[in-house]
Amino acid sequence: MNNNFLSGNVPSSFGNLSGLTILSLYGNKLRGNVPSSLAECQKLMVLFLDANDFNGIIPQEITGLSSLYDLSFSQNHFTGSLPRDIGKLINLQYLVISGNKLFGEIPPSLGSCIRLEYLYMDENFFQGKIPSSLASLRGLSELYLSRNNFSGVIPEFLERLQVLQSLNLSFNNFEGSVPIDGIFKNATATSVEGNSQLCGGIPEFHLPKCRVPHIRGLSRTMKLIISLVFGILGVILVLTFLYLQCLRRGKKESASSDSDKFLKMSYQSLVKATDAFSSTKLIGMGSFGSVYKGVLEDGGTTIAIKVFNLVRRGAYKSFTAECEALKNIRHRNLVKVLSVCSGSDYRGNDFKALIYEFMVNGSLEEWLHPAGTNGEINDGQRSLTFCQRLNIAIDVAMALEYLHHHCHTPTVHCDLKPSNLLLDDDMIGHVGDFGLAKFLPITSQTSSGNQSSSLGIKGTIGYTPPEYGMGHNVWIQGDVYSYGILLLEMFTGKKPTDNLFQGTLTLHNFVMAAVPKHLVEVVDPVLVQEMVQAEMSTSNHHNEDNATLRMKTEESLISIFEIGLACSAELPGERLDMSDVVAQMCQIRKKHTVQH
Repeated sequence: MNNNFLSGNVPSSFGNLSGLTILSLYGNKLRGNVPSSLAECQKLMVLFLDANDFNGIIPQEITGLSSLYDLSFSQNHFTGSLPRDIGKLINLQYLVISGNKLFGEIPPSLGSCIRLEYLYMDENFFQGKIPSSLASLRGLSELYLSRNNFSGVIPEFLERLQVLQSLNLSFNNFEGSVPIDGIFKNATATSVEGNSQLCGGIPEFHLPKCRVPHIRGLSRTMKLIISLVFGILGVILVLTFLYLQCLRRGKKESASSDSDKFLKMSYQSLVKATDAFSSTKLIGMGSFGSVYKGVLEDGGTTIAIKVFNLVRRGAYKSFTAECEALKNIRHRNLVKVLSVCSGSDYRGNDFKALIYEFMVNGSLEEWLHPAGTNGEINDGQRSLTFCQRLNIAIDVAMALEYLHHHCHTPTVHCDLKPSNLLLDDDMIGHVGDFGLAKFLPITSQTSSGNQSSSLGIKGTIGYTPPEYGMGHNVWIQGDVYSYGILLLEMFTGKKPTDNLFQGTLTLHNFVMAAVPKHLVEVVDPVLVQEMVQAEMSTSNHHNEDNATLRMKTEESLISIFEIGLACSAELPGERLDMSDVVAQMCQIRKKHTVQH
């Protein structure tokens, strides 16, 4: 319901939508208060209300939405302070409240949102000091506090946030010395203008020098030594700065040429292919954009078009990351990029899209969890057989093995889940959505050496390895964990976020407790029904063969679950390598094919 002309208030009855996971209403003319009844939507993960005419306070009740990871209220007329219990949103990764009339201090509890990556509080009336509790936000990638009334000194912990890539503190009332390490070394990534009481910092900030107390009582020799030390340090700083500038320029040139690796397609051709991006052509939505089905005029080729929502901060980076990831990799089990569109739309706004080969059979998510079902088996409901699931699981394993061990630069997908796995007309699995992919140094694929920190990785709740939540660097074992959870989901039919899994009970523990003695209790009912029907369809004089056949199928399931459990082990050292996974899964398929 985005970018329409919807007006009026949001009905309080929305709170009755207990299964609602995404509510996206940005770009309308909605007004009034945000109904506190939304707190009843306990499964809500994304709440977009940007660019409307909402007013009133941000309801305190929203802090009870523990599954919420994206909260965007920018460009409205909200007043009052930020809820003091905002820290209860422990899964929050995006907090976007720019362009409102909010005031008061930043609640110290915000430091409890340790998964927070993007914090935008600019263009409000916030005041006071930046609380020291924000030092806990080690995964913070972008922080915008500009055009408020913040005061005090700029806290030193900001220069220790290793993942921080963009910082805007401009037009506030900060005072004192500007730090010179971390993000503050980069004048293009940091803005401190409009703070008249600031001093120091790197030369590019053009700030006055800080007053240093006059040193008395030093001998001429000591003064000479001090001057020499500071001179040498100055030369080192200049050389370091020039080196970093060269590196940054090289990265920019590389990023700008990413889209040049693909055949370009015009905006007009995509408009025609999708009937002007009609809602009837919409086949999927993600954090950074929407996916449309289209048919090209030239040849009638059916394509999938991922249009990036560039209003969302981070969408440009996602586009660049996906271009970078896909420009040099080729594998039968990876989604193929056909073209790229980078230009302007009919309004003159930036437009970026990736054009993929269309996958006729949609995503694995649609097959495992058909919309509108609650676990019941319906005759008209499409489902996957045991063999199809096994083949798809092997397809995914082969794709990951290629990314981890056979790419020129080892690649970690970072967001493996059923909705990112697409199926073609032959039900062959293809791994897609490389918007979060990371590249590893060849010498440190399995170590915790120089990779980028996982605290900047969004991922998806339930599939992200536990060590990422503690700040461990991105590594291939993270993908192995996600694959293990995916494998368990494929053969149990249960999502890792199923309501069944509360407290210490997880999908991993659920399967571990049942295998092998109580196997049937955790196997997807669709697969159990398949085994029963296979027995019944054979004549009675083959009863002994049927019993053997079922036993062999159960043995295959046990082996698959054991692989899934090993891959999703909490301790990374206990997980399998994807090369071993491929070998073992292929051996299971070989045995199963022979016995049938």
